[in-house]
Amino acid sequence: MDGVPNVTRADAAAAVRNPLAFIAARWTPDPRTVQRAALVALAMSVVIVITGGAVRLTGSGLGCPTWPKCTDDSLTTTSEMGFHGVIEFGNRLLTYVLCAAVGWAIIAARSQKPYRRSLTRLGWAQFWIVMGNAILGGIVVLVGLNPYTVAAHFLLSTALIAVATVMWQRTREGDTAPRPLVGRSVQQLVWVMIAVSALLIAVGTVVTGAGPHAGDSSEVERMPIDWETVSKAHAVLAWVVVTLAFALWFVLKAVDAPGGPLARTRDLFLVLLAQGVIGYVQYFTDLPEVLVGLHMFGSCLVWIATLRVFLALRERPEETAPALPAQEYESTGVATAGPR
Repeated sequence: MDGVPNVTRADAAAAVRNPLAFIAARWTPDPRTVQRAALVALAMSVVIVITGGAVRLTGSGLGCPTWPKCTDDSLTTTSEMGFHGVIEFGNRLLTYVLCAAVGWAIIAARSQKPYRRSLTRLGWAQFWIVMGNAILGGIVVLVGLNPYTVAAHFLLSTALIAVATVMWQRTREGDTAPRPLVGRSVQQLVWVMIAVSALLIAVGTVVTGAGPHAGDSSEVERMPIDWETVSKAHAVLAWVVVTLAFALWFVLKAVDAPGGPLARTRDLFLVLLAQGVIGYVQYFTDLPEVLVGLHMFGSCLVWIATLRVFLALRERPEETAPALPAQEYESTGVATAGPR
């Protein structure tokens, strides 16, 4: 048993009392490890949206007709439930993968030296959003795929993507006060673009709630709104976002802005154009499931690209932050009782 460290009773007690502080006292991850952990959490937050869309588009929303179990008698899917049960239960299992990814991001952020409280809090924010959305997902099943709960489920996933995007960006910059790279008028234009983009996504959930893909083969309640009308409103909002993105790019060029904001705005513009093409093709081809799924993926990319434009408007030069007191990293964890 050579090479196996001795774990004292004090070590065991410290690990139980505050496992994050216990790990942080013994491991310092490379900055790239923290960045990758945050990126994996962001990627999984998008994947769970896509697989949730697959559940709806395959009519598997009630493949597991109850929650938290899959049936009244079984925690997992059964052979009698067939393909739909496998799809729905598989999506539920991916929630655990998402939790693991977020947990890894929290551990990596908590163990980084010097300790960055703001980064760890972003990780915990993701954790609590995931927990809330898991409960909301169960409610969606229990109420028979009520379209309003389905919309709320997607919007909470959008909030998760937002927090994950901010955390990923924060792992690649320092903790100094942000220094703006553009003027206040440009910042205000971007805030308007973010607000309209959020409204675009919200109206998109209404299109879903009123549209034909209800999520199950049985009779499922739909929002009492004319689908054609709300789809046109959704398209108008999309064009407003495209116009704002183009205007922002033009303004940034006019004021000779740094390359970062220009590059992120260009990326957003290209993503918006691709998303628009998919949206119009699916509309005129009677909403084929594959294109609807691509459009959901595109909505995630649009949201991420919009937030990256905002985050590119300022910089935080990497600078060594003052170290916390030594007891912060002691194996006893006395100075860090409770999660950060």
